[in-house]
Amino acid sequence: MYFSLSFPLSLSLYLFPLSISISLSLPSLPLSDDQTVVQEAVRGDMGWDRQKVQAEGVTETVKEEGLTSDTTAQQDGSNMTVPAWATAERNCVPGALPPVVAQLKSEGNQLFKIGQFVAALEKYTQAIKKFTEAGLSSPEDLCILYSNRAACYLKGGSSSDCIADCNRALELQPLNVKVLLRRAMAYECLEYYHKAYMDYRNALQINSRIPVAHNSINRITRFLAEMDGPDWRQKLPVIPLLSRRQAPPSAQLVTCTQGQTQEAARTAKESFTSMKKEGDELMKNGHYQEATVKYSKCLQIQADECAVYTSRALCFIKLERFAEAKQDCDSAIKLERSNKKAFYRRALAHRGLKVREH
Repeated sequence: MYFSLSFPLSLSLYLFPLSISISLSLPSLPLSDDQTVVQEAVRGDMGWDRQKVQAEGVTETVKEEGLTSDTTAQQDGSNMTVPAWATAERNCVPGALPPVVAQLKSEGNQLFKIGQFVAALEKYTQAIKKFTEAGLSSPEDLCILYSNRAACYLKGGSSSDCIADCNRALELQPLNVKVLLRRAMAYECLEYYHKAYMDYRNALQINSRIPVAHNSINRITRFLAEMDGPDWRQKLPVIPLLSRRQAPPSAQLVTCTQGQTQEAARTAKESFTSMKKEGDELMKNGHYQEATVKYSKCLQIQADECAVYTSRALCFIKLERFAEAKQDCDSAIKLERSNKKAFYRRALAHRGLKVREH
């Protein structure tokens, strides 16, 4: 805020040799730490300009360059104080990145900021490829690339791909809150409420002051209680959260059998994700019969995925195979008792069966 006091020339000669200018600077309100984390979880780790980093301090001062497509924070040019753990990804020293990788990452950031998510995704994919080919050893930088690409997938509605990239990022940085929140959102989109609950819970164990995580976990808790009854917690998947002080296991402790089991599980998961993606694309294009084949293969790999049953049920309805559609809806409801899609599509199947009877 600026005030300027000036006087006529004749008067100023007697009273003041020069005009007087008084400048007052009022501090603006900083964006809260938790808002920063939530915004970054949705938008990606881009759009920031480092101004000052305290080497051993708890906080860093940074300035936001521009609002992204879904950011609602006020921009008044003020500095914002955020905790070091919340900005760890974007403040990793990128000196290890070759120029071509750094350029691709920068281009991806700029495209994301203007809402060009598909183009940004391609840039991050190229950056990951170049990073891998260079044989670099910088988990922080690679985590950022996967995390940013996951944000693109989430924006584009490719929840399964978002989850896959979040999984890769969390292998590199298990305590990354933003990645946990992104994966939780993607799980919710796919109606995997048990897994979404676990990610929100783990995020809150790292930082207990994230409003969106509190709101989401309360909402999902009600769903799970209705679906699974009072013992709903016993049906939660076991996803351990690493302690901040826990060191990674040594190579000597990893047996050959464990490695083979993990590889088999990873292969099955990748196959499931690929099959479901193909089925979704076929259904989207009206190829319902082919889509049912893909969904059936998904269920052979993992028979407890509610979203696959509801998707195959929709295909059966389109093919007027109402009895099979009803069976799939029944299976989905057994898994998730509050699944609205399953109830609605079962009603469509019932109506189709009645019309056929008459």
